[in-house]
Amino acid sequence: MQIGFTTLSLAYMLYSACTKPDTNYIIMTHHASVSKSLFVKLKKMYKNLPHDKYDIFPKALLNNRDELYLENGSRIIIATAQGEDAISGNSFQLIHLSEMAKYPADVQEEIIATCIPALAKNESSAIIIESTAFGYNTYQEMFMKAWRDKESVWKAHFYSWLAKAYEKQFKHTFDEAEAWFRANNNGRRMTYEDLEHDEKILRDKYGATYRQLMFRRYYIATNSLDKFKREFPTTPDEAFQTSNRSIFDTSKIIERLQYAIEPLETKEVYHELPDILKPYVNKNLFIYRLPKKGVRMFAGIDVASGVKSDYTTCVIIDAEGKQMASWYSNDISVSRCAEIFNELLRFYNYAYVSIERNGVGQNLIEIMRRELNYMNMYKEKLFNATGKRVYKLGLYISNTNKSRIVEDFKRAFEEGYVLVECKRTLDEMKIFVESDNKKIGNKKGNNFHDDMVMAFCHCIQAWKMNKYYVDI
Repeated sequence: MQIGFTTLSLAYMLYSACTKPDTNYIIMTHHASVSKSLFVKLKKMYKNLPHDKYDIFPKALLNNRDELYLENGSRIIIATAQGEDAISGNSFQLIHLSEMAKYPADVQEEIIATCIPALAKNESSAIIIESTAFGYNTYQEMFMKAWRDKESVWKAHFYSWLAKAYEKQFKHTFDEAEAWFRANNNGRRMTYEDLEHDEKILRDKYGATYRQLMFRRYYIATNSLDKFKREFPTTPDEAFQTSNRSIFDTSKIIERLQYAIEPLETKEVYHELPDILKPYVNKNLFIYRLPKKGVRMFAGIDVASGVKSDYTTCVIIDAEGKQMASWYSNDISVSRCAEIFNELLRFYNYAYVSIERNGVGQNLIEIMRRELNYMNMYKEKLFNATGKRVYKLGLYISNTNKSRIVEDFKRAFEEGYVLVECKRTLDEMKIFVESDNKKIGNKKGNNFHDDMVMAFCHCIQAWKMNKYYVDI
């Protein structure tokens, strides 16, 4: 949707260049033709300033296709994400990254890393990033973190199709939609009694007007609901939703994200926890509910392979399926994690836990069992080479059973048997896909993970088994 934010940003850039001598500005887009188009728009703004009427605007000493240089020493240039590096070595009062989501995925992170030190060190300098949603990439990760994290250095703004600016800008289309509705309803406007379930949610929760809902219904009648959601998202999660290749039902994930509770504040849980857990609260450990005496708990642990991009994760639910806590870390050793999980699971009523046995997961199991005497563990019955039945602690994940345990989690989530509170898990579920070679997991990029999903899969297996080898 176009509501003029890019134009506003260009106007602010020109204003700043005129009023702040010796400052630099840069506009970057995903394609050279787009950069030039925006630059033409900015120079048109400059040309149409009332130069003859007011002698306050600095004259242009250089005005070509790549640069506008003013006599007050200020300079505005353009660049493309796939072009030469125009940022490094310079200092900019304002950096405008337009349609960043469409930049090549492999350069987005590098561009941000270059922009930050290039920003002028004063209170009015800024980096402005404006973009439509375009899949899962660095931009999506930055935006959603800023949208959900109050302490983020970035400030996120989202303008949905319900924005008043959009209704004013496309008044003709809205008039057309209302005329269509009246023609099919004996000349009357829409009322609450006319609304379908999803329209009532838009009306009650998001404040949609009947005029907007008539437009929505008109668009869907001529296109489709999926296309409407793609072109006119209501929430950021819906905006970033791609053509639903996720194994999980993305619409259910987005709906759950609206109601998922925040972790308890540190001060609410700090004095309840064992000392070993206190340094990690709301950093690695997120507690949604404290345990109740005598209630069985179930946990799943996915163990990192040892590389920085891989995470060791843990999920805990109660007997009813409500999520109690989650953990993720990628910089804590297996032995330390074993000590932490030993205390965490004992705190949660000695939770019955399924641990991934693959790779270093076996090390975690051995430390928790042999050194820390944690007894309430999932075990598999297997046949050895002689045909004898043996027990092995933990759950080994293969291509064969991975599909099965993911399907168990999918069913438990989509049919409402478990209540997922962790937003990181829900975000991972949105991009948990089946690839062309039938492998499942997160295949969307290096900065995205599926470790929380796999921990929840283990948790569901423990919950299904419903065993307890200890008294509580």
